[in-house]
Amino acid sequence: MASLPAKAIGAQGRSISVAAPKRDTRLDVLRGLALITIFINHVPGQIFEYITTKNFGFSDAAEAFVLISGIAVGLAYGSRFQPGRRLQVTIKAAKRAFALYLAHMITTFVTLALFICGAWLFHRPGLLVEINILAVLMNLKEGIPALLLLGHQIGYNNILPMYGALMLMVPLILLLNEKGPLLALAVSGTLWLLAGIYQIAPQNMLFKGDWFLNPFSWQFLFTIGIVSMIHVRRGGRLPHHPVLFALALAYVILSFVWVTARLWDIGNYLAAFSLPAVLTGFDKTFLSLPRLLHVLALAYLVINIPAISQAFRRPADHPLTILGRHSLNIFVAGTILAMVGQVLLYVTNRDQIIGPIFVLTGIAAQFAYAYHLEYRREQERGQPLGSGIIPVPVRASHARDSYSSSRRK
Repeated sequence: MASLPAKAIGAQGRSISVAAPKRDTRLDVLRGLALITIFINHVPGQIFEYITTKNFGFSDAAEAFVLISGIAVGLAYGSRFQPGRRLQVTIKAAKRAFALYLAHMITTFVTLALFICGAWLFHRPGLLVEINILAVLMNLKEGIPALLLLGHQIGYNNILPMYGALMLMVPLILLLNEKGPLLALAVSGTLWLLAGIYQIAPQNMLFKGDWFLNPFSWQFLFTIGIVSMIHVRRGGRLPHHPVLFALALAYVILSFVWVTARLWDIGNYLAAFSLPAVLTGFDKTFLSLPRLLHVLALAYLVINIPAISQAFRRPADHPLTILGRHSLNIFVAGTILAMVGQVLLYVTNRDQIIGPIFVLTGIAAQFAYAYHLEYRREQERGQPLGSGIIPVPVRASHARDSYSSSRRK
């Protein structure tokens, strides 16, 4: 957000001007890139899928998205979680979780409709056995309640349930962080480890198995983002040391070589040490350690290489900034478009020309939708498109804190 003098009422009833803090657009840009990558990966079988991040390291866009979301939550909720306002923050987090649930229901039932219509219109019944749809259709009496209760998740429609569960954990994470950041990380890390060792996860209802993305595991990455952001907002610094930098760089290079050279058999040798799979494997459900360390190493390098960090700092009206600013709406639109793409590629036998054209068209459509959302938002606030200016009423008691925050930046 650009700076804007906001009126505050002082003790004498006078109006004073306070500069609103400037929005760091790097989060929006990174979130926008993650959304594009997720969309591309959700339309498998076309050429762009082979050049996304999952092909060059242990983690993929999902890990990046959760870490960025944790950072954003720390930025949005961290300073507000104070005595007297904790209930308000808890209710706000619960409302966000419910919004994510509604968004998930939209993508789920639209996906069902798209695959059923595709099977009927194009006489391709094979579509009904794709992405966990058949289990619902064969038993609607139990299938629909399972969908509504999140006990069955259609393929490629499983990020939002996990994210909603993480939002419900936000008050507890913030409370632990108030007691001490190390305590919050220790409790979160212990839960991650126990969930991985003992396979603790929400269960499916239609067949035996766990949620594809286990919130008890992914909460650790989410918590790291929250705690780190609050630490920085309070004037702290993230550790910067040549040894840490070298280790992060070496790990990213090792991951790149491992994935591109397909050295997965090495994992069999690691299994001989009888260590838990969560420490040596590459499982996405339980966010195994190699995946977790990879996304953290990437984040560390981005933060500590000024040229890269500044490259992500784009203007408020940059297309990627606008895309990331409307992440939930764009994610829903992108998921629905990806499901259209899956049906299209199925009925065209994964045509190598239609697939890339559809992906490029889908990305363009998401940018157009983001600009539409931005236009509506700025019109409601009476600001020109791309200004990124939000008038915020600030109480006099907060004036000094806002000024100090802007000075630190």
